[in-house]
Amino acid sequence: MSSPETARRRKQEVKARAAEPNHMFGYCRVIGCGKPARAGTDDGLDTRFCRSHAEHYQRHGSPFKRSYTGQELSPYRRAALKWLKTNAELFWVKNAIDRVRGLYQSAGPHIEAFRLRGLSPQDRAKAHWARMRKAEIDPAQVVAAWLAVEMITADDPQSVRTREFAQVQAAKIVHRMASGTHKRWEREVADPDWSGLRTKTVIEEKHWYPRSRGRVLRHIGADIEQAVELLAQHHLSEITASMAR
Repeated sequence: MSSPETARRRKQEVKARAAEPNHMFGYCRVIGCGKPARAGTDDGLDTRFCRSHAEHYQRHGSPFKRSYTGQELSPYRRAALKWLKTNAELFWVKNAIDRVRGLYQSAGPHIEAFRLRGLSPQDRAKAHWARMRKAEIDPAQVVAAWLAVEMITADDPQSVRTREFAQVQAAKIVHRMASGTHKRWEREVADPDWSGLRTKTVIEEKHWYPRSRGRVLRHIGADIEQAVELLAQHHLSEITASMAR
């Protein structure tokens, strides 16, 4: 393990490199952008994209393709869930459901969303599965999320066919299923209507939501793909055909 002094020096070196433009990286790789890549400015070390496209890539899994909306995904998710319930006894359906349950059970202890700071992306992904377990989210919902992404990607004439994009799209769906920590409590305060002679009960709430972006989405998406990929290989065409009935 590195010492605090080594870590401090490393941080300073990276900061200095990020602040020094490298003019070999003059343009963002997105066609038609025209802006310099972040490594070509004093704004970072990214040699591929400008700041706006780098941010888009972190959130959506593609530097130019937006995420599918809930409305766009809804019919695919409904069709996938209906098919899963109808065919719950099929071997590969049981296999996928069991694999998602395995993610829940191997995730470790539940961690509140406001305690995630400082954790690695992989540990944050595990914490997400622990939140899913605590919220008792049906594993079939997770399976349906991946199947929905596979189907909508196949139907989209301008789709991005990379595994990373599919993983991020599925992860964003699943991330919303149990994304935050919510606290609610009561306390007694002086009642101004009675000049402080009486008290009243005040209800306070606070909500914490982890960011839906970055490497944590890639870890969650990879977990989902590994759980569902065999089911998709064997039955995706059947599930897609069921939408037309």
